[in-house]
Amino acid sequence: MPTEYGNYIGGEWTESESGETFEVYNPADTKTVLAEYQSSTSDDAETAIQAAVDAQETWASTPAPERGAVLKRAADILDARKDELTETLTAEEGKTLGEAGGEVQRAVDIFHYYAEKARELGGTVKSASGENKQLYTKLEPLGTVSLITPWNYPIAIPAWKLAPALATGNTVVFKPASVAPSVSRALFEALDEAGLPDGVANFMTGSGSKVGSPLAQHEDIDGVSFTGSTGVGTMVSQQAANDLKRVQCEMGGKNPTVVMPSADLDAAVDIVGSGAFGVTGQACTACSRAIVHEDVYDEFVDAVVDYAETLEVGDGSGNADMGPHVTQSELDETLEYVSVGADEGATLETGGERLTGDHYDDGYFVSPAVFSEVDPEMRIAQEEIFGPVLSVIPVSSYEEGVEVANNVEFGLSASIVTQDLSEANHFIEDIEAGVAKVNEKTTGLELHVPFGGYKNSSTNTYREQGDAGLDFFTSTKTVYMNY
Repeated sequence: MPTEYGNYIGGEWTESESGETFEVYNPADTKTVLAEYQSSTSDDAETAIQAAVDAQETWASTPAPERGAVLKRAADILDARKDELTETLTAEEGKTLGEAGGEVQRAVDIFHYYAEKARELGGTVKSASGENKQLYTKLEPLGTVSLITPWNYPIAIPAWKLAPALATGNTVVFKPASVAPSVSRALFEALDEAGLPDGVANFMTGSGSKVGSPLAQHEDIDGVSFTGSTGVGTMVSQQAANDLKRVQCEMGGKNPTVVMPSADLDAAVDIVGSGAFGVTGQACTACSRAIVHEDVYDEFVDAVVDYAETLEVGDGSGNADMGPHVTQSELDETLEYVSVGADEGATLETGGERLTGDHYDDGYFVSPAVFSEVDPEMRIAQEEIFGPVLSVIPVSSYEEGVEVANNVEFGLSASIVTQDLSEANHFIEDIEAGVAKVNEKTTGLELHVPFGGYKNSSTNTYREQGDAGLDFFTSTKTVYMNY
């Protein structure tokens, strides 16, 4: 029998009031049930929110360096469990061990980073316009915040929301995606072991349709931070806006890499291929469109097809280069987009097939797909595909390449591969994206700089990570002192 895990509310691991649980499966072998989690209800959400509210005043008044010390101890605990958590992430989400290990390490690093940032929290001092006066600002926590995270980075994204929220003195109610909750649960186990006071951080699992609305709308929630699809994020933002809550949503992407004639072609293929097919294309920053100058188009297509065909698809716990989709529905959506692309007239150069036989039958495996001769207005060039599907689009100039890159509703991450310094600098100015890269893949982020998108990739309110990650969770009070 799989282990049943509870919600963490008020410092205790408890069962849901529903008395019901759901199972979590291995996407590489769906006959394997990994764990059972609580099917929480709105009543559970109410209990968790109340626990957080009750703990808020005491936690906010705890000196920031002391809050940081809890985060540091938690980071050390996570680091000691790194191998175990890496294997858990691979089993539950499907990433390869290399990808999973990198993500776990990132969560450790994020906790260490914000542990140190807690020592630096403070406002600014300005010169007053009169004598015997002081003029300064101080930062205060929002209060109680809800954090809602996706399955594709199931420990990194929770870490980069949870750590700054706690460092700045907020209390938290957290809900992970139901298909991969185990590694985020480990964050709360580590915080509990590190001495986090009861009620400061609360973990609950269950359907977003049942507990999502309370987390977005409850009168005692002061801020909502969400990462997920544009459709759900828009709904969360609208619900939170009913009473003017602070809200932060990071959502979808349709990320381009522009390849120019001066590019090192081998490097360009590696940049595009790893950006498109890494983590099975299940990243909001994944490269979905290669926009390639006609002078190198045919050569690029041949080379990126070779790249895709050399990838070994399989169980991430083995020697695979690319793991499975996380669920049947995600696999079905990718296969549907492959059919759409073919119906629209694009040329399927390779891949896009459900893999069967031997060890594939019990998992959600698909071969990485490359489409050529893609028109920029085709659905596969406009809509987010959360899977390993690359559309290669020909253009005749830098100007056309940027125009095509910007002609989508999203604006998350974008890159250019070029040895022309003028093109590189113009691209940084011209591209409509929150992350702009030169000679790098669209995926991969540094933890100490801001992350966020433009257009429908974001609510365009507050950025995540780095110093910007602290801004969302704090309010600024301006003080006039006449002595």
